[in-house]
Amino acid sequence: ISGANPMLEIDVDKIAFIITKSREFEAQEGGSEEDFSGNIDDEDFHETLAEDSDDATLDELKSWIQAINEDDQCQIVALTWVGRGDFTKDDWDEALKIAYHEHNDRTAEYLLGMPLLPDYLEDGLSQFGLSYEP
Repeated sequence: ISGANPMLEIDVDKIAFIITKSREFEAQEGGSEEDFSGNIDDEDFHETLAEDSDDATLDELKSWIQAINEDDQCQIVALTWVGRGDFTKDDWDEALKIAYHEHNDRTAEYLLGMPLLPDYLEDGLSQFGLSYEP
């Protein structure tokens, strides 16, 4: 179909839940240090998460992400990449294809290891003309 708009097929409420819970976790831990001068190393933040692994909000979010189906997990990962600037809305099909190809049982850990996850998801939604309502 020529000229077809890429489609985000996941329920926006699921994205909103992740954004809300991620922000709750950030607030509890005092926020992550952000370096806007360059790329943020996801692994450094993952170490911070590991130190707080007994946090109930983090555990709830991790369990929730693990419980949703593979299609939704891949949509969330692809949307995160769009929000982070790795892909554009026009590259959606490619981002989704790669998300499916790289999918494994550590999607929750991968997503929660991103220091700006809620921001990436909000930015991704906005590229699709959608917004997050807390």
